[in-house]
Amino acid sequence: MPKPALFTTAPISAPIDALTLAQALRQAQQAGLERIDAQLLLLHLLGHNSRAWLLTHDDQLLTPAQAQQYAALCAQRLDAVPVAYLTGCKEFFGLPLQVDARVLDPRPDTEILVEWALEHMPPHTPCRVADLGTGSGAIALALQHQRPQASVTAVDVSADALAVAQANAQRLQLPVRFIQGAWLSRVDGVFDLIVSNPPYIRQDDPHMAALRHEPRQALTSGADGLDDIRAIAAQAPAHLHPGGWLLLEHGWDQAEAVQTLLRQTGFAHVCSRQDLAGQWRCTGGQWLNQN
Repeated sequence: MPKPALFTTAPISAPIDALTLAQALRQAQQAGLERIDAQLLLLHLLGHNSRAWLLTHDDQLLTPAQAQQYAALCAQRLDAVPVAYLTGCKEFFGLPLQVDARVLDPRPDTEILVEWALEHMPPHTPCRVADLGTGSGAIALALQHQRPQASVTAVDVSADALAVAQANAQRLQLPVRFIQGAWLSRVDGVFDLIVSNPPYIRQDDPHMAALRHEPRQALTSGADGLDDIRAIAAQAPAHLHPGGWLLLEHGWDQAEAVQTLLRQTGFAHVCSRQDLAGQWRCTGGQWLNQN
């Protein structure tokens, strides 16, 4: 099958025939791009944010320069670059976050962890919360936005990730405190709630090829994917008030192992939550012992 004209290998300076938005979208899909991705990239290019706008302007023409730019964006997406990296933004729990290759692309399933955390943060009640491995700041900022009375601390070992998270906090005017360090190693004090979406993919997982543009250190965690969860579980009791909770995101097949780990560490009321696809995605437990 011949390659669609939009995805020509000609240099940028070469002319491209005029394309309507509908034609550009159709050619992107013919090249293998998901429809939603093709739409989001085209909206980003044109400075709009409504997919409905594309339907009412599908006969609008792209300039040759715009067609070339769109082709380049689509080619990168076909090479597995996340859409969020190409547009520079991602909505998470209703907040517009700026993201790039220094941090993970926030996933919708992580909103399940936020919803669970909010259940342990009663409205209008002060509480102390730590988000470990904050990345773009998605979890910490969502919790701070939903519970303004909370004192939220976000931790990451990566200075690059913290720079992204701090910029998001400043832009959204959310007073999250940031600390650079490995999990709780440089954190003082105790919390009512500790949450984390840590690396949990096995080092030899075949799906890593599809995630090659995201920071590997934020994805993989040892031979079984649980090294960082073990470290967090070991450190958390010294930083939790009696009755405090530890909530963790993990892989679809790791719930039983994480439950066992938390029980062996001394956590009570250990349980798991399902993600949007019905997979057991988050596991947590309550610390009842005196530290």
